[in-house]
Amino acid sequence: MRALLAAFLLFCFTGPAWAAASDPAGTERVQVRFLSDVAAVSPGETFTLALEQRIIPKWHTYWLNPGDSGLPTEIDWTLPAGATAGAIQWPYPERFDVGPITNYGYSDQVVLLNQITVPADLQPGDSFPIRAHVRWLVCEEICIPEETNLSMVLPVAAPPAPSDYHESLEATRALLPVASPWESQVALNGQELTLTLALPEAAQDQVVSAQFFPDAWGQVIHSGKQEVFRGAQGLSLVMEPEVGFDPIQQPLSGVLVLTDSLDDGQTVTRALSLEVLADASGAAVAPAGGGSAGGVGISLAGDAGAAFAEIGFFTALLFAFLGGLILNLMPCVFPVLSIKILSLAQQVGGERRVMRHHGLVYTAGVLVSFAALAGLLLVLRAGGEALGWGFQFQSPTFVLLMALLFFALGLMLSGAFTFGASWIGVGDRLTQKPGMGGSFFTGVLATLAATPCTAPFMGAAVGFAVAASGVTAIAVFLALGLGLATPYLLLTLFPGALSWLPKPGVWMDRLKQAMAFPLYAAAIWLVWVLAQQSGAQGVLAVLAAMLLLAFAAWLFQTTRALGRGGRMVATVSVVLVLAASVLAAPRLLPSASAGGPITALKDGLVPSEPFSPARLAELRDEGRTVFVNFTAAWCITCLVNEEVAFTDPAVAKAFKAGNVVYLKADWTNRDPVITEALAAQGRSGVPLYLLYPRDGGSPEVLPQILTAGSVIQALTAVTQTSQSAELDTQ
Repeated sequence: MRALLAAFLLFCFTGPAWAAASDPAGTERVQVRFLSDVAAVSPGETFTLALEQRIIPKWHTYWLNPGDSGLPTEIDWTLPAGATAGAIQWPYPERFDVGPITNYGYSDQVVLLNQITVPADLQPGDSFPIRAHVRWLVCEEICIPEETNLSMVLPVAAPPAPSDYHESLEATRALLPVASPWESQVALNGQELTLTLALPEAAQDQVVSAQFFPDAWGQVIHSGKQEVFRGAQGLSLVMEPEVGFDPIQQPLSGVLVLTDSLDDGQTVTRALSLEVLADASGAAVAPAGGGSAGGVGISLAGDAGAAFAEIGFFTALLFAFLGGLILNLMPCVFPVLSIKILSLAQQVGGERRVMRHHGLVYTAGVLVSFAALAGLLLVLRAGGEALGWGFQFQSPTFVLLMALLFFALGLMLSGAFTFGASWIGVGDRLTQKPGMGGSFFTGVLATLAATPCTAPFMGAAVGFAVAASGVTAIAVFLALGLGLATPYLLLTLFPGALSWLPKPGVWMDRLKQAMAFPLYAAAIWLVWVLAQQSGAQGVLAVLAAMLLLAFAAWLFQTTRALGRGGRMVATVSVVLVLAASVLAAPRLLPSASAGGPITALKDGLVPSEPFSPARLAELRDEGRTVFVNFTAAWCITCLVNEEVAFTDPAVAKAFKAGNVVYLKADWTNRDPVITEALAAQGRSGVPLYLLYPRDGGSPEVLPQILTAGSVIQALTAVTQTSQSAELDTQ
């Protein structure tokens, strides 16, 4: 009886086409229905079920990557137990330009294919019900989120019975991107991203047009120009990359649509799926066949050398020099530069030869200090230590001594004490030429002050240096130092640029006193850093040391008029007081075992969780979007970014709307776990901002200088799926 029923159903469902299609549903703008390539399903087999969208003229729906705005179509399935539905198979899209906005999607009609697997335990004569909730966004000048429910029932039979839609759906399958049969290359050169397909010259001549559709946001500028070039290497498509996109670390993936002209004057379009990663030279050949158009990311190397050796030696030198130049603008370096500005003001009208010597000696101080810093890093690395840029500021003792140094310099500029006839005469005893020692050690101080800051371009350069061999690492650090020293060096080599300054006079004394306040500000900041590392006891230690230091300065200044014997006693007293402040104060700092550091960085409007690799892995397994902030209290760039970006209500709203988890990796105190996590991204210092998408792809690396707008833009792009779910609940 069951066999007769199955035969009857098979006969019924191999006839009229309506038996393999759902009833149409939707809105006045978009009508949708299901089309099956079989009239009856077979146990354990897979069949194609297509979602057909019929769209009224001038309106469009969206592709997997909708472009600058929009949402892709989504299907929530309700299937019998044991049945599964695959991901949507997307035909290649069209490009829609609306002013400065570019979208990818479909007009008129589109058929989205899905693979449905039938449970093996079904029997002929059973039924296979299918229900789904379908959501899409349809746009013209306005955009309207729409949704509907579709349902249909297919009989179970063996063997499966093709439907009247089988051939048309096979034709639709021809519109799906296929793996490229040609090798491909990608190279980034400044503001040009070049994708090259190794097409033979004869095949190149047939190409009428080419358009690349990235399958994920953040690779190329959607509205940017795409220009085709032909050459011996193949067909090249030059595009505009998104800011921060690096094909060395993230593959260029998407669909390349080629339109060819045939001999009879007709044209044919073919879509190729590509996924290609550049190598160190900027152009790497991907295996023939490429990848899928599903936007699958790759994991970043866990070894810093593997990740950053790829930028190349000369690129690292250039990045280091540019980073050094930009360091001069950072607030951590400004207090030291204020001293040199005052020095130049005092020398206006002086001998050019002397000024040049000051510039060269200052540069030598910077370069020697950077070479020493590189050497120390290499020695510690050889001993198995995992350290990065600014590592010395992870030591509370070093932070305390730097705070005392800035405080002492501020007292000196305020007139609390002087050495000799010149405020910078501290160098007189170190060199035959007055002031030259001061220039050298100001260069040393500039280097020490610069290390808590990270400028653009520095992350890649320092990461390269830390992972490189000894000579290479020192060369990169010297390039960084040369960049830091160059502005002052140029002013001393070409003193005509100082002609705008007035002649020396009373104003110089006022300027000298004013320059003390940036130094006091730096000392206050370092006390705050120490508070994060060592708590209230650390603050007590540094304030007590500052009191002794101020007393020593007063004692030194007030006893200068005494006789020789009195000056000797006063000098010994000053030395003892200084020794007590500099040597005894660090002993008051609490040890790590005596309670450890307190929380270093407070949250703004965006609540955070402490970072750990285990927590990150757990959140990614849950399918959550995760933002990781690698930061430190001694990193001025980090603090400015957090004040600018994470105290903005719009940023907090974007985090909440996207259901984004915010993890904070606080590197204020030395933490080998965070050091290893930085190295896994090819970095040796902070700040570093990573945005992990919910689909498990590779993280997006945000710029080192953040704005509220850049954070919101990144969050909006990576959490479009969450926004779609939010639209459904409204």
